[in-house]
Amino acid sequence: MGPTILSQPEVAIGIIPSGSGSQRLPRLLGRGRALLEVAIGCEDYDAEQTEGYEYINRALSRAELDDVVAALAHRIAAYPRAAIAETKKAMDYLDSQITQGVLEEQDLFNQTRMMPEAQRRMHRFMALGGQTHEGELALDSIIEQLSV
Repeated sequence: MGPTILSQPEVAIGIIPSGSGSQRLPRLLGRGRALLEVAIGCEDYDAEQTEGYEYINRALSRAELDDVVAALAHRIAAYPRAAIAETKKAMDYLDSQITQGVLEEQDLFNQTRMMPEAQRRMHRFMALGGQTHEGELALDSIIEQLSV
């Protein structure tokens, strides 16, 4: 990996982590690590450490970065926009009680499953064997074929 270093130096400066840092970090890393090591300890972390702590999604070398980002963007662009938007809404309920989040998720699921594009893709998924043992072992291939 490259020279990537992440840290939260605010406490050393005399301020608190902001920009949602005091809220997001404990949810990502656990309160103990977020508070003592990252926020108050102001420690530096390289890409491998932050990936292991789930502070970042994935550590990539400079040579890999463009290809991985392009492939992910291309893949997401092939999906129905409504499903992407509703998934983002569902994930916004993480701060509420789980019961409320699950109820909202179910409502959003019911809305998306009735959309014509979702109906078409579900039928195609089934036709390609998506719910068979063999299909489960080849989901990447099946997913690539859904937008056809």
